[in-house]
Order: sequence, then C-alpha cells, then structure tokens
Amino acid sequence: MAEKSTPLAAPCKHGKRIYLGHSNELAHSQGHLVRGEHAAVKVLSSYPCAGSIVIVSFNTRELLRECLESLLAECARLPEGTTAEVIVVDNASADGSAEMVTGEFSNAPTPVRLIQSNVNLGFGAANNLAMGEAQGKYLVLLNSDAFFHPGALSLAIAHMDANPHAGIGGGRLVGRDGEPQPSARVFHSVFRDALVLSGLASRGFGAEGLAWAETDQQAEVDWVTGAFMILRRESLAKTGLFDPAFFLYCEEVDLCRRVKSAGFRVLYWPDVVVTHLGGESSRTLSEQVFSESESQVVLWRMRSMLLYYRKHHGAQAGLARWLEEGLYTLRRLRNSFSSSETRRTRGREAAMLVRLMRQAWQETDGGRVSPPRPW
Repeated sequence: MAEKSTPLAAPCKHGKRIYLGHSNELAHSQGHLVRGEHAAVKVLSSYPCAGSIVIVSFNTRELLRECLESLLAECARLPEGTTAEVIVVDNASADGSAEMVTGEFSNAPTPVRLIQSNVNLGFGAANNLAMGEAQGKYLVLLNSDAFFHPGALSLAIAHMDANPHAGIGGGRLVGRDGEPQPSARVFHSVFRDALVLSGLASRGFGAEGLAWAETDQQAEVDWVTGAFMILRRESLAKTGLFDPAFFLYCEEVDLCRRVKSAGFRVLYWPDVVVTHLGGESSRTLSEQVFSESESQVVLWRMRSMLLYYRKHHGAQAGLARWLEEGLYTLRRLRNSFSSSETRRTRGREAAMLVRLMRQAWQETDGGRVSPPRPW
C-alpha cells in the first residue's frame, strides 16, 4: 500500500552557518574507528518540505553553480504542494564556492542553505552535518557534478512514498554523452574485488564484477552510489548516518549494509535518471598514468577498503591486502623489463601501488584505525 504524504509544517528557509570543526563528527575521526554510534536524524510527525537535497562541495565552484541551476529548475517541476530545500556543505573550499552560493542563490525560489566548514570533513561526515539540520521528509544526496533529468526528483519521491520498506533508493547514472555508468552494485568480497582489480570482470569473467547486471529493471540491490541517493529518515533513525571513519570511498557501501541489516530495502529505479560527470573520467588502473593527486585518491580508496573489510569481514582485511599487493606485484614483474616504454610505465605504476597499499595498511593499523581527518 502506498505511503501517504506527510503533512507539511512551517516552510523551509534560506540560511547560512559556519561550522568551526568542534562537533563530535570531527572528534570521531581523530585516530580511531567508530563502530555503531553515528549521528542520527529525527523522525517527526510532519515536515516543512518533502525533500532536503544535500550537496557537498570541495573546490567545485563552476560545477556547483551548474548543479544548483539545474537542481532549482528540477525543484520548480515538482508537483503542486510538493516542496524542497537545498543544503550546500562547503568543505573548506579555496575557490570562492561559498561566496558564489550566497551571492547568486540566496534569493532562489527554492530555499538554499549554506553550511561552511573550516576543515575538509570528507564526504560522509559533511553529509551528516547537513542531514542533522535537514527539514525534509526525505534526504536526497547529490554530487556537485550530478544533474537530475527532468522529473527525476519527483519520481524518486513518489517511489519512496510507494515503497515504505525502502530505506535507500538510487537511480540510473549516465554520462553527459548518455552512456550508462555503474549505478547499483553488489557488496564487496575478496573474490569480486580481485576480478575488478585484475581487469577480468571487464572481460566477462565473473559476470558483472561489482555492478548489478540488469540496469533497465527495478530491483532490490546491495548498494547504490553516493552520487545520488534518497534516504528514509526512519531507516537512519535505526542505523545512524554515515560512519565518519570513512573520509572518502566505502561510506555508502557501509551505510547500505547497515540499512539492510536493520530490515529495510535498498532499491534501484532505472526511470530516475541522473547525469553524473565524475564517472566519465574513470579509467582502469592498468591505463592510468598517476599524478600526485591521483596517487592520493588511490591511497584514500585503499584506506577505506581496509576499514570496510575489517569492520564487516574481520581478518579478511589481511587477505584483501595481500591479494591486491600480489596482483600489483605480478603486474610489475610482467612489465618492468619490457622493451616497451608503455609497459615499463605500467610496471612503475604497479610498484607504486604496492607501496601505497603498504602505507594504507600501516596508517590504518590493518583497517582498525581511521587516520586523522582531513586525510
């Protein structure tokens, strides 16, 4: 039976707040892994608006402007009587993002609130900050490089209303060229990760690897990407919000796992279409020529993966580490002594990946400790 719309309370308002980095969200990340006690949201009898759309931004001013313009146009398409608010969390950007938001969107027809942090909280903790203040019935997370197709937000809200056991919902991500991106996935395992890292998944071994096979059909899935997701307050009241131990990567996997364990469903809706620019630049590890910033992102992924495995699979964190190191070692040996400069470059990259994994293992104490934030 479809869930009835929740009556609205007082309307959402524009606003701005400075976050100085003194809350428990920051303290939780300073050198230890938090297990279970994550910030929660309130469940009320009525809400000022149907949805709170949260956008976390770090030095993405031009994309953020484009995202907000597109989002406000989408909010204007909501059915009569359905309203929303937008909350932007600026993660200590140095490119004028916060000033752009207040200067250009303070009088938008849909309220736009800005929360400024003087530290980079990472993805999960920054979203937690906004969700703790959100006034909407549903919480909608949207990347600053993601854009709703016309009607997508309305469909997402309608799907949540019609599926009261859905704790989290996700949509179909596509690039600007319309090419599909991985949108719904299965949980990590050492075997599946090995297929992906080795490149075998893309060659048809192990079917879809971590991606869900049927992208054109509505389905209950393991997890959906944080580039866009819509969340039910009642599920978060049971599980808490994102675990702030994850600075970047794996936070949405961990949250979906906890939501499913609490008895709620994670659903994928292919008719909710979102253009996501970030996925267009994705490349396999074997194709990358690493810059310093790319090496840092790879290190973050490794740290988060070790934290995730230790939290949910215990000693398998060690197996995941040795398997990944082993694959990179084999790649280095296969390419380092080749007469081809391209292959020798791959060999050097593989050697660097081994060093990064060893660094991630040491810095997280084998997935037991989250390094101080910002990473």
